[in-house]
Amino acid sequence: MTTPIEPPVPPDRPPAARPGRKLGPVLDNVGSAHRAWLEPMRGSYLASGLTLSELSTRLKFAKSKLSELLRGVGLYPRWEIVYMLSTELDMPSWPLHRLWRQAAFEAHKSGEWIENCTDHTPILTTVPITPPLDHRAFRELVEDDYGLFARVFLDDDQRDLAVSDTFDILWLSWNDALASHDTRRFSWNVLRAIVMSRTPHRDGRPELGTAAFDTVALQSLTEPARMDQVTESMELFTAMSRLPPNQLDVMVLRRLCGFRSETASALLGTSLATVRSDERHAIRFLESVLCPPLLTEGNTP
Repeated sequence: MTTPIEPPVPPDRPPAARPGRKLGPVLDNVGSAHRAWLEPMRGSYLASGLTLSELSTRLKFAKSKLSELLRGVGLYPRWEIVYMLSTELDMPSWPLHRLWRQAAFEAHKSGEWIENCTDHTPILTTVPITPPLDHRAFRELVEDDYGLFARVFLDDDQRDLAVSDTFDILWLSWNDALASHDTRRFSWNVLRAIVMSRTPHRDGRPELGTAAFDTVALQSLTEPARMDQVTESMELFTAMSRLPPNQLDVMVLRRLCGFRSETASALLGTSLATVRSDERHAIRFLESVLCPPLLTEGNTP
């Protein structure tokens, strides 16, 4: 288990300003895979200082269509226009294409349709290229730990995809990550959003996956004891799903993944005092749910 490096020094970047009507929000019905590349692209557009009119002139593409693309309106966009827009916004094409391709399948596009879109763009756009050095260093330090967190909620295939998508999105948004208050917190928020978007929910609460049963506590028990513990663990996991997001993250990292408080603090990009406070509050809540105080004389149920 590793402790992430201190966040890189953010670059100087003056706030962008542009005339004209403000770009509208992404539609609520846009899927998580589509949002994975659309939101970084919107961020690059907003940071570029360019207007839709300027992009329309450069790309020879209607301004209304560009606005629709950046809001997720209408049919899923073909790769050619996404690639042209990304070139104007100086976005890396490899992670963008990988995320675009995943979202195309989510939008029920056929493999033939996807390949036809790609055939009309330069071959190098779909060939892996090297991300920034500090991005690569950050990934090497936290990727395995991110996988342990994701494994609590997702099966192995979904876990690997969620972690890979996290670093693709970070690659597309790396300047924003560096300019944020804490790169580690920015990155964690990306990971958490992806994991939660793919985690089954019941009554609006995330369900911990089968891998959650392979906890530090259960690993130390004999087989008969493990069987006796399963029921209690299910009750615990159900109660944990009711915790606020920050407290849930701390409990998963501390009690299910087995991280020390210092490592959890570094991964979350929050102070050690905050981690310890969140853990105390979470334990107090779980105890109140799982071990309610006995009724005293004179009390009624």
